[in-house]
Amino acid sequence: MKLPAHLQVVATPIHKAGWPFIAIALVASILLGLVAEALLWLGLIVTGWVAYFFRDPHRVVPDGDELVVSPADGTVIAVTARRPPPELELGEAPRTCISVFLSIFDVHVNRAPATGRIARLAYRPGKFLNAALDKASEENERQSLRLETSSGEALGVVLIAGLVARRIVGFVREGQELRAGERIALIRFGSRADVYLPDGMSPLVVPGQRAIGGETVLAEGRGNRPWRSGRRI
Repeated sequence: MKLPAHLQVVATPIHKAGWPFIAIALVASILLGLVAEALLWLGLIVTGWVAYFFRDPHRVVPDGDELVVSPADGTVIAVTARRPPPELELGEAPRTCISVFLSIFDVHVNRAPATGRIARLAYRPGKFLNAALDKASEENERQSLRLETSSGEALGVVLIAGLVARRIVGFVREGQELRAGERIALIRFGSRADVYLPDGMSPLVVPGQRAIGGETVLAEGRGNRPWRSGRRI
């Protein structure tokens, strides 16, 4: 049953992948409570945080075939030219890459940044460095998706594990058709998402800006727009 809009604000849905962890935390809290009441309350606080971590809010995805939206909630930490991971088969030339860092307090359900077909889906094991570091893009465990749009454009999405994140749970398969904003994966406990834009597409966000998965427009169409600069106020 769908809740009224005013209740959805305070009753954010929880993704089904989180319920086992919530149950484990709750049972552990009860067992700790048998030892000491203070441990029960501490366990319930942890259980509440686990439920908060796995929240899966509804999003309003903007329409537009040439829009690229953020695949994740978080902070834009880099807008730079970077060579795509080889498993994406996007060529050797650097592309504009927008990196969004997810803290442990951000929503961790990831979404498709554009409408298209998953032409490539590849998992690569690796390290668990701080996801905010540049070298994390190359050295950390990651799940890579190559999306091909109806216009023939190809863009890459790379979900990267971090210091705390230890698993990327995918919801999609190679060859699947996606609409922008559809759920594609969940990164457990903090990480990063890189988006490699099609050639010639200019970014519309700046480092330090907050992004909302499925809603914030990272880039739009083609043209000679200059890269934006910005300041924090």
